[in-house]
Order: sequence, then structure tokens, then C-alpha cells
Amino acid sequence: MLKLFYILRFAGFPGEAEFQFSGKKGRFMKKTIYYNGDILTMEPGGMPDAVLTEDGVIRAVGTREALFARSGRDTALCDLQGHTLLPAFIDPHSHITAYAKTVSLVSLEGCKSFEEIAERICRFQNENNLRKGEWISGFGYDQNDLKEGRHPDKTLLDQACGEHPVLISHASGHMGVANTLALHEIGVTAQTPDPQGGHIGRLPDGREPDGYLEETAFTGIKGLPQPTLEEQCSQMRRAQDAYLRYGITTVQDGLTRADEWRLLKLMAGQNALKLDIVSYIDLNLCKNLVRENPQFVNRYQNRLKIGGYKVFLDGSPQGRTAWMSRPYEGSDDGDYRGYPVYQDGQMREFMRIAESEGLQILAHCNGDAAAQQMIDAYAQAHAQRQRDIRPVMIHAQLVRPDQLTAMRRLSMTASFFAAHTWYWGDTHLKNFGRERGARISPAGSALRSGVNFTFHQDTPVVPPDMLFTIWCAVNRVTKDGEKLSQAECITPYEALEAVTVNAAWQYFEEDAKGSIRAGKRADLVILDRNPLRVNPMEIRNIQVLRTIKDGETVYEKTGSEKAAVL
Repeated sequence: MLKLFYILRFAGFPGEAEFQFSGKKGRFMKKTIYYNGDILTMEPGGMPDAVLTEDGVIRAVGTREALFARSGRDTALCDLQGHTLLPAFIDPHSHITAYAKTVSLVSLEGCKSFEEIAERICRFQNENNLRKGEWISGFGYDQNDLKEGRHPDKTLLDQACGEHPVLISHASGHMGVANTLALHEIGVTAQTPDPQGGHIGRLPDGREPDGYLEETAFTGIKGLPQPTLEEQCSQMRRAQDAYLRYGITTVQDGLTRADEWRLLKLMAGQNALKLDIVSYIDLNLCKNLVRENPQFVNRYQNRLKIGGYKVFLDGSPQGRTAWMSRPYEGSDDGDYRGYPVYQDGQMREFMRIAESEGLQILAHCNGDAAAQQMIDAYAQAHAQRQRDIRPVMIHAQLVRPDQLTAMRRLSMTASFFAAHTWYWGDTHLKNFGRERGARISPAGSALRSGVNFTFHQDTPVVPPDMLFTIWCAVNRVTKDGEKLSQAECITPYEALEAVTVNAAWQYFEEDAKGSIRAGKRADLVILDRNPLRVNPMEIRNIQVLRTIKDGETVYEKTGSEKAAVL
């Protein structure tokens, strides 16, 4: 446990000060000096001796003697005891409202077989004493980890729990499986056609649904039962705490629709948000939310703001639905390339709207064909308006070198899901061959091309563990021990930049966040070790000891606690 001593009498400072720390209540200490540890400012220059914060803002960075000399009796002194202080992590892309929903679902993470999936569903039913007909939802299975090597189907779910509608989601959130009762409830029958940008699995007769739902056939499901508003708020509080345990103080809601916005706005109105949340509105379905909430557009109201729009252009590379310019390996017809969600004309219109309104747009692009669609559409819209909206290519897993060059010209950020190297690196080698598969999340190429890049976890797909992501980007090792293209490895410092200064720039918040500099917010994190001094393979084991938001402690590690998935 980190022991942070608030010394109330030091270096001749007279008097006492009340404080709030570790459950003790009192007057908030407005000034704090952090000293006696490694301080990574993420600014040019060496490591300073100390940092002074006041009223939630960093006031000065310099030597211990100079900062002590300018402080008064009401200053708290935080002895880092050799630990490491750096800017709090910034989440460039996730779905906090979706993550919140997963806390009440059947966890299928780590399942190795159909049998284990069925066992967990049955256990959940029994432990919760569900009445006949109540819905059961699960999250987190991955067919790549199942011994059967394929997605489950409705037959398995019917056998596990045939008296309940059951719907389970793949870890990527791009696909899932429903049992017979669930298919009936959501209205999927033999007569239901595949939606645009989606696919319904069928039995050998080619008509009867087998339970598998892919892309828009899954993400567009309507009519599912929703938790009460009170339950949703409770789930959001737990989700916020999880991000804070990982040292993150700015979080994204990466596809906000009406229900999600209603919840976020409610919690902001109740001053219930502990961290900053940047919401990106579903441009296809809910663009009216921007017009209806102008006070939130590009400005925080009680820690909530609307950052712009979000669209999906393709699917998942591990699920073989990412849209590629060249075929997948091992496809039945030898020419399967995944598929787009939107036609080129639709995408051009989305970019025109964002550019004309001067709002940032985030586009989910995994395959290089999807990446090209985004680049082409934005280039056309930008040529007409020339606004600085800093568009973001989310995931950019298989973006090509020539596309990175184009992105640099357009000031487009690549936000890489770098943990793919570990979670699905072996699968990508099978799906794309070594030439393409080993280059996933090409941070090294982005760095050399001069493209601003950030790292994210796409939570709830994987936990919001920034240090594990940094480890992935630095080492690029798969679960099976394969080393993916080492030309795409970056240094620990460069990886830290991706989740601090680079992420702040992505959000247009580079003047307020992302580094330790006088005038910026006192959003800080304390680690038990310095990522720049440990063996790179040890970075994943570094622990977050304390998270500070606007100068106040919002998480402190106690005892043998480890940051964990909800």
C-alpha cells in the first residue's frame, strides 16, 4: 500500500491543516506539493523535484526548495516515497455506458468451450432465482478461444436455458447468439432478411435462423428489457470506479444514443460524475441530440460534454467482418473481404455534416477498405470547408503505410486498439497471413509518418487497463508467444504519450490535460514503479496506487488489492 503522508508541519511551516483523505472528513486541502519520487511531466526537459497544485490546477513545477519556499501553512505535503507521479491517463475510445451495463450480465470472459458457456448461464439462472420467461444476457465469449472453434448457436442456449430468452454477446460487441425464445421476442424469423451491413446465421435449409447474429443484425436489436433508472445509475457508479482504479480520469462514451444520453445527462445534473466523460453521438440515428443540447457541445457541464459524432464503417477483424481490400485467408470462395456498413455516398454525407457543423467525427475502421472510405470521404468534405475538426480513425487495425501518409496530411488521428496484439494477434495471423497480420496496430509506422496516434481498449471489449495496453504496444507479443512485427514496436515513453499528451490533443484539450505543466488540470496518477525504468516485459505488472482528479483523490489502492475487471 502506498503511504502518502500529509505532513502538517514541515520545514518551518507552522500550524495545522484539516484534510480529507482515506475516509477522514474535513476541509479540503487546496494546496499540495508532491515530492520525493520520479515525476514524469510528459513535457520536454528532465524530471523535476516537485509539483505544486492548488484548487484543482497545477500551479508550479520545479525544485523542492523553490516550491516549499512559495507555499504557506495551509499546504499539504505528499511524500511519494520513491513512487512515480505522471499525468492521469486519458481514454481515447471506449463505451462507458455499455461497460456499465455489463456489470449485471453473465460474464463469459475466458470461456474455453460450449459446455463452460452453458454452465455459466445455468449458474446465473440458479443464483438469481429467475422466474420463467425472464431475460438472461451474457457478455464476453470469443469463438477463437473455444475448443469448438466456432460461435455457439441457439441449440446450445436452448439446452442450457430453454425457459428463458437468452442473448449472449461476443467480446467485440459486433456479434452474438440468441436462443429460440429470444429470437421470437426480437422478431427474427425465417422470413427476416439480412439487414444492410449485417448477417443472420441460418440452418442448412438456408432460411431458419440458427441464432447467430452479426454486425447490424446484432447491434440493431430492439425491444430488450432495460434496468430501472436507479439500477443504471448504480451500474454507472461501478463503471466509473473501475476506470479510476486504472488511473483514467477522462473517459469516452463512444456511441451515444438517446437512452445513453438521458442517463449521462441525469448523472451530470446530479453531480454524480467523478471523471470527465466525452460523448460521441450516433450520427446515423441520433444527430438531433446535438441540436437539442447545445450547452454540452464542446464544453463540459458538470464533467459531461458532447465531443462530436460517431459512425461505424465495418466490423471486427477477429470476427472476419472487417472490410478489407484483399481477401481473408482461408475464405470458402477465396475472395471474401468482409463488407461495409455504409455506401460511399452515405459516408460522404456524414463527413459533410460533421465538417459543415465544425464537429469532430470518429469513424470505426478496422479493415483497410473501411480506412480508405473514411479518408476519401473526409478529404472531399475538408477540401470544401477546411475546418480543424481532427477526425479520428478508431481502431485502424490494418491501416496501410500509404493511408497513414494521407492521414497525416488531413490531421487525422489513428486511435489504435493496441491490445489486439495480445488478445487476437494469433487469430490475425490466421485471418490475414503474416504479412498483414503481424502489422496490426502499426504504431511504429504512424510515428514515423508523423500521424498523431492514441491507444484505447474499446471497453467493455477488454478492461480499461492502460498499463497493459502500453505493455502490448511496447512488446507486441501474442498469447501463443509470437512476436508481431517489431518494426511497429515503440518505446515506453512514446506509448505513455499516446495515452496522455496525444490523447489530450485528440480531444482538443491539450491546453488543459495530458501533461504536468503550470496551468493544466491537476489530473494525476501515482504508480508503484516508473514505466521507463523497469524491464519492458514488467510494465503490465505496474500497479496504480492513487488517482487524482482536479486535485482530489478519487481512488487509492489499499492492502493487496489489484485493479480488476468488474
